This record gives sequence, C-alpha cells and structure tokens, in this order.
Amino acid sequence: MTTNSALVSGVLLRRYKRFLADVQLDSGEEVVAHCPNTGSMKAVNVPGCRVWLSRSDNPKRKLAWTWEWIALPQPDGSQALASVHTGRANRIVEAAILAGDIAPLAGYQTLKREVKIGDARLDFWLSDPDKGGVYVEVKQVTLKEADGHGYFPDSVSVRGTKHLHALTALAEQGERAVLLFCVAHEGIHDVAPAAHIDTVYAAALANAVNAGVEVLAYGITLDWKAGAPAAVRLSRPLPIRR
Repeated sequence: MTTNSALVSGVLLRRYKRFLADVQLDSGEEVVAHCPNTGSMKAVNVPGCRVWLSRSDNPKRKLAWTWEWIALPQPDGSQALASVHTGRANRIVEAAILAGDIAPLAGYQTLKREVKIGDARLDFWLSDPDKGGVYVEVKQVTLKEADGHGYFPDSVSVRGTKHLHALTALAEQGERAVLLFCVAHEGIHDVAPAAHIDTVYAAALANAVNAGVEVLAYGITLDWKAGAPAAVRLSRPLPIRR
C-alpha cells in the first residue's frame, strides 16, 4: 500500500490530551498534529524521536497535520519504524489480502468491510463459492516490551474483548473466524497476549482459540523514498506466543 507521498519529518516534542502532539519540523517550525491513536501508545510515545506527519489541505479540519510514523531506537543501535495511526491498519490489511500476501486468507472472491455481528462490528467478511466464508478482525500491534517481544493490547481493551467474544461465538457456530494482528512495528518479531496489562483480554483470547478461532500475525515491511516511508506491505508472517 502506498503511503502519503508528501510526508514531512520532524521531532516529537510531546503527546497530550490524547489526540494532540507537538512536533518540531525539520524546518524549525513547531506544529500541533492530530494523534490518531486512542490507545496508551506505550513504548511508541517517545519524545525526542523522529516522526513523520501527513498534511491535509481540507479547510474544514481543525488540524492540518496528522502524526503517521515514529522511528524508535532498538537495543542493537538501529531504529525501527512504527505506525501510530491505527486507522491505517485496515487499509494495509485489505491491500495485503487483495495482493495474496496473507496466505491463509488468499483466494476469496468477495471482500466486505464492517460486518455487524451481534453488538459488535468485525472488520472484514471474505467469501467465495468454493471456499465458503471467513470473518476477520484486525488489531494493530505496536507495543514492544523490554523483553524484546510484541504484545497486544497496550492498555485494557473492553472493545477488543467484545470482538473476541463475537469471533468465539462464530467459531462455536461452525463459521471460520480469524483474529489478525497487523504488526505495524518493524522491530517486533512475534506477538503474545498482554496478560500483564489486560488479564480479561488474555483469557478471552485463550477461550477463542479453544473454540476454533484462528490467530494470525503479519508484520510490515517499508519502502523508502526521499527520506520518508513511501510504501508499506504486510508480508512477514510472525509467530504467536501464548
């Protein structure tokens, strides 16, 4: 999936009031950017790190800038990019499904977004006359803890647990149901439920797996152009730790 071609880089000064971030652009200008992430952003809200913003010319927007990416220092001295824009995850996953990059979800003819199941909405319904159908719920993963492993969620997630209950009910009815972790952090190489953060979610995930829900994790790879992320693919299958 191609990203915004006009990303602008700067340095993160601070995130505050949940949806706001102060960034000093490379030009020296300080701007207020929209932070499109409702989570705790644990381990990715790191002032002083390089970030990339997109800019909108829509006059109806209160803030022209949107925080998209952050470069995080890794233990080996390298840097790994992580997405802070949770709204991009579904687009990344959809592009990967259509490109056939997610093998367990390849070969379906029809893709429908936002499918209502009970009191929950799941992200995708894939169907095919020969293969049948599959419900898919996407969760973006960016939490890398000090032990070097990736985890979800990064804060207590009542909504995430509700989605797991919906997937579990489908699996118990004989439907194919999939939880897909979109690992939007280059430095994460496996994923586990964050039982140390949300014990209820971790228990619900274990119950979902026992009911037949499939759990997949795929990581991003990035292409660069003119010093900024230019395209992202979800093509790295990653192991699930339980």
